[in-house]
Amino acid sequence: MGDVSHTSLSPLPSSDRADVAARLRDALLGASFTADGLLDLLGAPAYAALARSETVPALRATRGDTPLETLVRLFLLQQPVPHARVADVLPVQDCLESGWLTRAGADEVAATVDIRPYGGPGGEDWFIVSDLGCAVGGAGGIGSREEGVVLGVGGASTTLAGITVRTPVSAALDLGTGSGIQALHAAQHATRVIATDLNPRALHITALTLALSGAPAADLREGSLFEPIADDETYDLIVSNPPFVISPGARLTYRDGGMGGDDLCRTLVQQAGDRLSDGGYAQFLANWQHVEGEEWQDRLRSWVPRGCDAWIVQREVQDVTQYAELWLRDAGDHRDDPAEYQARYDAWLDEFEARKVKAVGFGWITLRRTAAAEPSITVEEWPHSIEQPLGETVRAHFDRVDYLRASDDAALLDGHFRLVAEVVQEQVGLPGAEDPEHVVLRQHRGMRRATKVDTVGAGFAGVCDGTLSAGRILDAIAQLVGEDPVLLRDRTPAQIRLLVEQGFLEPAE
Repeated sequence: MGDVSHTSLSPLPSSDRADVAARLRDALLGASFTADGLLDLLGAPAYAALARSETVPALRATRGDTPLETLVRLFLLQQPVPHARVADVLPVQDCLESGWLTRAGADEVAATVDIRPYGGPGGEDWFIVSDLGCAVGGAGGIGSREEGVVLGVGGASTTLAGITVRTPVSAALDLGTGSGIQALHAAQHATRVIATDLNPRALHITALTLALSGAPAADLREGSLFEPIADDETYDLIVSNPPFVISPGARLTYRDGGMGGDDLCRTLVQQAGDRLSDGGYAQFLANWQHVEGEEWQDRLRSWVPRGCDAWIVQREVQDVTQYAELWLRDAGDHRDDPAEYQARYDAWLDEFEARKVKAVGFGWITLRRTAAAEPSITVEEWPHSIEQPLGETVRAHFDRVDYLRASDDAALLDGHFRLVAEVVQEQVGLPGAEDPEHVVLRQHRGMRRATKVDTVGAGFAGVCDGTLSAGRILDAIAQLVGEDPVLLRDRTPAQIRLLVEQGFLEPAE
């Protein structure tokens, strides 16, 4: 974001001046430099344009001299601002001495870092610090060319934050912390937060993000993947938005993991199992290769470490040309000399051809440490709309796994179930037909799944309120439809199991 001339890596503010960070935070809040304040000032179109690294609408909306307009121009748009104007809003001398601001010309000051307001899940006012021009991850290549650059919050960051299980834990680990957004979220429900990154600049910026957001400090450790973690350390929660891009070389630290193909994501997942406490979760975003002659689901199942349940969701698939173009544009290579762009494009396709890769998948991987003799591994494709946050949906999935693993068909028939809230029933058929062709149950929350059910399944789900056992309900349905109750009891548990597995029914006990 902002002027490209600002994208060289500048000296960072001191991370040792908690007092200055606190005063700066108070000043930002006092001027309504918050997510809600920005939306009110800029309006939805200009606010959305900022997320696309388009600054012109925001520049037009901040031509006045209010404190909030001054701060937006200073920290989000990277414009020099008159010293006297800033002195009315911020503790300017403290900010200059500790490195949040720098002098620009005779009577102006400029920001040394991006500061982007970010609304926490409980309405908290947080601030994400990143390198100049990088408040939004890599968009359009603005500010993302420098080796070691630290990006702000992008769509991947918010996706991972939304799917993370948010139960109170004693220890959480954020691998590849970047600007610290996952560590900031974890600090709200973890007694201890450990954050690692190969890039020392990222660790420094994470410390700034936590301090400016009023969050406790984290244990910051430099190193790749699990290298900074002792062999005997285990965690209740591990999260990572790793540099998962499958590329022909490690040009950009924030993006390219430096391993061939999808080896970095595979290694991360496989090594996580031994680092989890009993019942602990590990949650990652990842890319994976679709290789000729191999089922992508089998590839991912092979990644799951022993002793872990897994739920893997493929959200998107791109062919190799789409994938190469996406990341070439992310790095701004499309702005380069056409011959250089073509050479880099060729190199990506050569890499994929050598590995027999026909497409690349993107999605979420969740592991949970289990003592079960036969862990559950679910690999599915779900490109449809969802409702974030999904952390509770993820936790509930594994609760259902435990229930179904412990319940044979007889136990299911003895069980009591409830139809999950926000599930509706739709009847599908030709207009005027006496009976529907089929019945669909549809979730309006979470994964927003839909599933076809037969008449018995629809009737069963419709009366599940936890009062009667499944077997009693089926006996009543058998009497209504004139079917043998024994046969109905024999064939229905599989459908009940599926409805529980997919989150339409939940045990009432």
